[in-house]
Amino acid sequence: MRLVDSHAHLQSDRFAPDVDAVVGAARGAGVERLLAPGWDVGSCRAALELSERFGSIDASAGVHPHDAGRQTDADLEAIEQLAEDARVVAIGETGLDYDREFSPREVQLTSLRRHIQLAFRVGKPLILHCRSKRGEQDAQDELLRELESAGVGGGEWRARFKERVPGLVHSFSGPVDYAERALQLGLAISFSGLSFRNGEGATAEVAGLTPADRLLVETDSPYLSPPGGPRRRNEPRWVEVTARWLADQRGEDPDAL
Repeated sequence: MRLVDSHAHLQSDRFAPDVDAVVGAARGAGVERLLAPGWDVGSCRAALELSERFGSIDASAGVHPHDAGRQTDADLEAIEQLAEDARVVAIGETGLDYDREFSPREVQLTSLRRHIQLAFRVGKPLILHCRSKRGEQDAQDELLRELESAGVGGGEWRARFKERVPGLVHSFSGPVDYAERALQLGLAISFSGLSFRNGEGATAEVAGLTPADRLLVETDSPYLSPPGGPRRRNEPRWVEVTARWLADQRGEDPDAL
């Protein structure tokens, strides 16, 4: 299979001892490209270093909602400067996390709005993290309201991005109507090892209804190992497990998908 891991934090300290071997194993498993998303200024710069070192790695620039409360105005200005770099292909990961709430909700919202404005300005798609507590969807509903309020999916955004998606829902989790509304805004949806966990039954239905040209797979390494993957540290080579699951949900040939 020819694969792309659309979300792997290879700049994490957990890969520091053997990142070359991890990238080599991914290539051996058919992973032709991967994206190393940033979560704060330091990790964004580290992603750019990886991009320079390995031609098959792309970078993003952004602040994770968990880290939003620790960022200064200077940090956010640095993110905006990094976003202009040609090696940066996306903005984020940003979004809302109302499950663990490591940052206050209003701080998360302020950060999200700034990232949305940045994505439009530089013409690079958003990487959107979104989590609610089990059985709730307040983060998903609020994320969609913010995107709609900013005009995502409207004429100005369509003119800015043309045939490209304005953003993607990273590591999808949530109800079917959330996915449907996200797709109406023109977003892509990415599936990870989270799809296999208890309580994620709606994800299989979403896997079937997402248009083929807006499907992505990811590992979210070093997190979210799929079945058969190592529990201690997920790696990009295991993205194949999710890709085959996705093909099975859609009744399609994995290689063709």
